[in-house]
Amino acid sequence: MVESFVLNTGARMPSVGLGTWQIEPEAVCNAIYAAVKSGYRHIDSAVAYRNQKEVGLALKKLFEDGVVKREDLFITSKLWSGNHAPEDVDDDISSALEDLQLDYIDLYLIHGPIRIKKGTMLIPENLIPTDIPATWRAMEKLYESGKARAIGVSNFSCKKVEDLLAIARVTPAVNQVECHPVWQQAKLRKLCQSMGIHLSAYSPLGSPGSPGYCGPSVLSNPIVIYIAEKLQKTPAQVALRWGLQMGQSVLPKSADETRIKANFNIFDWSIPEDFMAKFFGIKQARLLKIEFAVQPQSGYNSLEDLWDGEVEKENGRAECEDHSDFLRCFL
Repeated sequence: MVESFVLNTGARMPSVGLGTWQIEPEAVCNAIYAAVKSGYRHIDSAVAYRNQKEVGLALKKLFEDGVVKREDLFITSKLWSGNHAPEDVDDDISSALEDLQLDYIDLYLIHGPIRIKKGTMLIPENLIPTDIPATWRAMEKLYESGKARAIGVSNFSCKKVEDLLAIARVTPAVNQVECHPVWQQAKLRKLCQSMGIHLSAYSPLGSPGSPGYCGPSVLSNPIVIYIAEKLQKTPAQVALRWGLQMGQSVLPKSADETRIKANFNIFDWSIPEDFMAKFFGIKQARLLKIEFAVQPQSGYNSLEDLWDGEVEKENGRAECEDHSDFLRCFL
């Protein structure tokens, strides 16, 4: 059973959360309600997803209907790219708390190492260079105030994590990144684990059909399909279970109740060690490259600059690592 992971704050973060990116506002309430009724206790949100107010309405309904109490849920939200200035960070979380109708947020993340001018849209012409140290100092104040029970980052490479740790008083609790069998993040996972930072996987199924994604499919990968057939599970369940056994939480997105339930049905079985080893044979490719951020005014002149070289594996395969410790700890 891998029902939760303990963060460096001592809090328990549920290992499976419902991602709400790209769920239409009119559908997100039903999706969250169905997810919580199915056992989910983590909801991942962001103002950038344009449905955070509706997420708040869903939470209010759950509490009013007595389905769960506030303390039963773990809610994540993220700092808007236009509010990186230290003086804007507190206003940003206050707005998120108002949208979500909450008194505190369990986990608050810098959504990415990308900044835009205040009050503008997230488009290339509005990009400006980041000042992560200044933004992080303001994030630390949120943590100290209790408005955010934990703080962290998203879309940070190894170098960006190391640069942050060099100036941080509060170590980030979480780094939320793209991670799945086709982009396994072995180097980043190893670094985060060594520093007490939990790795959380968005798009753990590869987010097929999403704009901005390109490359091989996770769910149609021959190794994923082979293992799914052998274990009599769906490819999605295998991809998610792989994530848990690698020591990371997973945030699958779905508005379909059947899929929501199936994605949560990954706790009473495991992938055998010989099958786990097969994942290291999968050719690696980052599917979400965020190419729009490569602009002179952003400070990133290439994808190599943005991701600090972590764009794709030189040998085309996942880095080999000893995963037996993961199996012993989590099975």
